[in-house]
Amino acid sequence: MTSTLPDVGGRRRAAMLAAGTVAQSGSAVTVHGAPFLIPALRDDYGLSLAGAGVVAAAPTFGLVLTLVAWGLVTDRRGERFALLASLSLTVAAGVLAAVLGTTPAALAVLLFLAGAASGGTNAASGRIVVGWFPPLRRGLAMGVRQMAQPAGVGLAALTIPAISTTTGVRAALVVPLVVGTAALLAVAVVVLDPPRPDRTPERSASPYRSSYLPRIHVASALLVVPQFAVWTFALVWLVDDRGWSPAAAGTLVAVAQLLGALGRIAAGQLSDAVRSRLRPLQWVALSGAGVMAALGIAAGAGSAVAVPLVVVAAVVTVAYNGLAYTAVAERAGPFWSGRAMGLQNTGQYLVATAVPPLGGLAVTHAGYAWTFALAGAFAVGACLLVPAGDEALLGQ
Repeated sequence: MTSTLPDVGGRRRAAMLAAGTVAQSGSAVTVHGAPFLIPALRDDYGLSLAGAGVVAAAPTFGLVLTLVAWGLVTDRRGERFALLASLSLTVAAGVLAAVLGTTPAALAVLLFLAGAASGGTNAASGRIVVGWFPPLRRGLAMGVRQMAQPAGVGLAALTIPAISTTTGVRAALVVPLVVGTAALLAVAVVVLDPPRPDRTPERSASPYRSSYLPRIHVASALLVVPQFAVWTFALVWLVDDRGWSPAAAGTLVAVAQLLGALGRIAAGQLSDAVRSRLRPLQWVALSGAGVMAALGIAAGAGSAVAVPLVVVAAVVTVAYNGLAYTAVAERAGPFWSGRAMGLQNTGQYLVATAVPPLGGLAVTHAGYAWTFALAGAFAVGACLLVPAGDEALLGQ
């Protein structure tokens, strides 16, 4: 993609980046906020832990099934259309869930639909960054956009447990509705489709003729394991093993998510500075392996150092995402990036869906310490898969 872009003004670019970030935050609250409903789902609906987990996983299942399709919509119809359609459908499904989710089955179906609708924000908001920002500013911009996910999870951690346990599950669903509605209005006001070059056979050819993108996809999926091991089990570990109250543990998780969001920005800025996405991706993977091993040792020893280490782990294990996402979009090009980013996210969410149940089995049979340490081993495999040697330096 050309780095010569029409001059829409720095403020307009910043506004579009902000709108895309809020849109992605809305998707994160919709999908990743659902697990914070589990205690209230057990109380309000009389569900077992396993049953509550199925309801909480419903939006993730919906999201996984539609990410590639939304990527195709982005490639064919443009970023603005995909964002407006996705946000509108997500808000509509959220309203129905809040009003009609009176039984576990109804709530699960409606949360599934909300998750499926939210997938359009992933590729489209990423394409806004790739399309409107030049290469040597793109890493920082994508880092800002990628902070949407941990920021959304942090917002959900601060609000959804408190609202759902005091007012009920359906009342807590107002949180993603508010964020989604704000994002819809922002996108409608400020977002423009970025320019695309003329379609040629070379630009339209599949980027999957080499192993470059599949290797990034698989490496990113492996890095999901330590990321979601921390996201899923940090709160319950603090409550069960460290004796924290749920409110205090939720606050720490929210702070860690905020720091993780800032870490993604720093990783993006680093990639611009070294003119590479994949070398910093390798550094992050190795750092994640190290900190997860240290967390496992400290948790097993009952050391007080384990608590700050879980915060560090929450920061480090999310830093890879923007780097990989930007690398995929840049290599895929303007006519394939929507689908490529959809495939990238699909692989990640499939792994993310498997982490809670398999991690739960690991915790049951081996304990939290071994589970954290084992999750870090996946980051080592990811580091070996990253095709850093095949990457052209940015600006060349």
